Amino acid sequence: MTTEPTARAGWREWAGFAVLALPTVLLGLDVTALYLVVPSLAAELRPTATETLWIMDAYGFLIAGFLITMGTLGDRIGRRRLLMLGMAAFAVASVLAAFAPSALWLIIARALLGVAGATLMPSTLSLISNMFSNAGQRALAIGGWATMFAFGMAAGPIVGGYLTAGFWWGAAFLIAVPISVIVLVAAPRLLPEFRAGAGRLDLVSVGLSLAAMLPIIFAIKHVAAHGLDLQAAAAVAVGGGSTVAFVRRQLRLKEPLLEMRLFTNRAFSAALSVLLIGLVGFGGMMYLITQHLQLVADLSPLAAGLWMGPPALAMLIGGIGAPLLATRVSPGVVMGSALALSLVGYGLLAFAGTGSKLSVVGGFAFLYLGLGVIASLGTDIVVGTAPVDSSGSAAALSETVQELGIAAGVALLGSLTTAVYRRAVESRSGLSGSVAEPYDDSLTGATSVAGQLPAGALQQAREAFTSGLNIAAIAAGIAIAGASAACFTMLRHVRPIGDVEAEQIASTRVSGD
Repeated sequence: MTTEPTARAGWREWAGFAVLALPTVLLGLDVTALYLVVPSLAAELRPTATETLWIMDAYGFLIAGFLITMGTLGDRIGRRRLLMLGMAAFAVASVLAAFAPSALWLIIARALLGVAGATLMPSTLSLISNMFSNAGQRALAIGGWATMFAFGMAAGPIVGGYLTAGFWWGAAFLIAVPISVIVLVAAPRLLPEFRAGAGRLDLVSVGLSLAAMLPIIFAIKHVAAHGLDLQAAAAVAVGGGSTVAFVRRQLRLKEPLLEMRLFTNRAFSAALSVLLIGLVGFGGMMYLITQHLQLVADLSPLAAGLWMGPPALAMLIGGIGAPLLATRVSPGVVMGSALALSLVGYGLLAFAGTGSKLSVVGGFAFLYLGLGVIASLGTDIVVGTAPVDSSGSAAALSETVQELGIAAGVALLGSLTTAVYRRAVESRSGLSGSVAEPYDDSLTGATSVAGQLPAGALQQAREAFTSGLNIAAIAAGIAIAGASAACFTMLRHVRPIGDVEAEQIASTRVSGD
């Protein structure tokens, strides 16, 4: 089949992409900057342990819960309009967080930031799909979008540490204000508006989507912190039941919140699955590596953030290089090869010791490389195979899967590491009294009572944690090997970028394979 090539984007579209990069970097910053801010704000606001947990989690809960709703809302009211509303709301919520007089105030501000953040992620990605109709340029732009988010995550600990040390903990939130002003001024001039129609937003579906997502995210985080118990099981049951009800309602509605026909496309479903598995491995190992650098290698949070900065360059290489390579080779082959190469990183982490700081950081660079490739090409397949009027919904679904992957990775690999740690220390700690409980629970607990431990006990705890990290890396590596195989088998029919541009557009982009 031959068709006229689509128009290539010019300077205006690329300038618009630069505008979209700003909220994308901001979202990445907001994910990780708080890790270094919590000690300072805790000293001033004095939150309880439960309040501290909600300060950390409220943002992620609300982002994950509202992504699908906001993606569809952008399709209905206009993606640029939703972006601008979200940017204004994000700035206001950031100011509320920066000057929070109490822990409860900060929790509410973080929740509002999550709702606002849920408008930004699908808006930026779906606008890219509108601005770049040429398949090669769109893939390159999505690769840059994924890289900007990763750059924000990598820079978060550094920026948060610098602002907290130079000013006060609230300064880390205020960085959103100048970024929001720039976006609000530039967006009307450089970004196109696009809406898919004026259909009403089904509020029952919105409620069901929240009832599906929020309990499942809660259960995942609860298992990571407390293990599998009745509370987690009940949350899974509520989330699972709501998911079934949500899907059934979408199949009946003439204008659904989420177009379920998207899943009939094999490439769409396979790409989502690969993104989910890839983020489980990456999210879980990132969580463990940050602990290893601080609790085992004994680095300060800021120093650990600086050590984790250089590996992020690998994601830049993967995010930008993969779309270029995929113009000559099938994206499925590129993704499968990158994930196979990332197994080198999981191997390095599987054999890392307590003094293997370079091996840990080097291994993480390979993980970043694999993430950069699947985030750019996988997201491009998801958005590119969806109808134009559903690209906001598809973008939101891609982001939802990645949020779930990170949360599940922390829960699964974190729980596995904790189980290995506890089994290793219980047979050799020999401690008693108030010191034994925190020591036997986790390396964080052992570190908190380090001054009361006998000689060599803290090193034993570090060795036990490192053994857990090794086993977690092996488990994650097995899953990544499966994802790599899925790319070679289920995505092998996806031809190089540009070869099937007309085919993707002409076939309604949802037909089964």
